[in-house]
Amino acid sequence: MVGRPLAGNRNDCKAWEESGAKAAVGNTVTIADGGYPGTGLVIPHRRKRGQAELQDWQEEHNQSHKQVRARVAHVFARMKTGKILRDRRLKGDSVHHAMIGIARMHNLALAG
Repeated sequence: MVGRPLAGNRNDCKAWEESGAKAAVGNTVTIADGGYPGTGLVIPHRRKRGQAELQDWQEEHNQSHKQVRARVAHVFARMKTGKILRDRRLKGDSVHHAMIGIARMHNLALAG
């Protein structure tokens, strides 16, 4: 999912809504990092105040969550080193358009 770029420094939760990403995702289960509490996104479990440890199932969920997010981060890193995004970084909406194209190609590949 790719939202529109926003000017300035935005809080992640606010940018999630204002960029159009939240509307585009709809009811699809979407994972995020811990910076999106209260948004309906799936984020890692955290210990509550006074809680010594997370439950085993929460630890397992966090491990799975971390592995999926690492794969996505590696894909972005490879796109940058492959000059897919590096040369487009400072040219208006170019990164946004490149990411939409990549997302569409991925969806086409999944659809067969």
